[in-house]
Amino acid sequence: MKPAYKKNEELIADIHHASQREDDFHLWWLGQSGFLIKWIDQFILLDPYLSDSLTLKYSETEKPHIRITEKVIDPTDLNFINLITSSHNHTDHLDGETLKKISTANEEEVKLVLPQANVSFASDRLSESPDIKLIGIKENKPITIGDFTINGIAAAHNEVERDANGDPHFMGFVISFGNWNIYHSGDTLWHPELTSDLTKFAIDVAIVPINGNNPERKVAGNLNGTEAAALSKAIKAKIAIPHHFDMFEFNTETPEEFTSVCERLNQCYKVLKNGQKWSFSDLN
Repeated sequence: MKPAYKKNEELIADIHHASQREDDFHLWWLGQSGFLIKWIDQFILLDPYLSDSLTLKYSETEKPHIRITEKVIDPTDLNFINLITSSHNHTDHLDGETLKKISTANEEEVKLVLPQANVSFASDRLSESPDIKLIGIKENKPITIGDFTINGIAAAHNEVERDANGDPHFMGFVISFGNWNIYHSGDTLWHPELTSDLTKFAIDVAIVPINGNNPERKVAGNLNGTEAAALSKAIKAKIAIPHHFDMFEFNTETPEEFTSVCERLNQCYKVLKNGQKWSFSDLN
């Protein structure tokens, strides 16, 4: 199993000791599609999966979810986090075990921003966590919580699926704060509206999946390394950071294709390890 870059007490110390300058922000990759953003003294947690719930669920099936990289943190140690996103209903993006532990450890109400189409499903999954407030988001109707403004972007996993009201079940989010716009893709393939939706924003960081779309895995697919690099370039992201790899043996990729295409396209990038920090000031 791959070791985390930092984990547990060392990771918590890294988070709390990171600078609180207004002209900088920090993000940590927590594994799979999970990221933590810190700006000044505010935090937002994106799509956290910090348990072994899928490994246990699929242990006796034809697609065992064997973990590749060790967990970086126990979610009960994230008792200072009260704003979280979930891009869609798959457990590695809406993990009841992770969210319940964060909520239980937190003295404040935890707010979970998720696609409006998924609120009912999430309410059932999180029925044992009554202290989590579900906040549904629609396309083109941003919401602001604290100093974070969140825009919902339709995602295709593998299609752009909508409910009876036309609201998408799979979304990415543009998180805006200070002078920055961070695109977190959730799980997505490239679809006709994606580039035009994202070029409405000046994207500073594009957090994009690279595990690809392989039907033999029997799970919905994502951008591959080439597509993730090309999308980041197309939306003029200042830097691209890959995700959705190094979690499960059956559904992963190496970042070499992504990095080589980024270099060919002259697209700035950073490949993180689980538990590793990147700061905007690192661009300079």
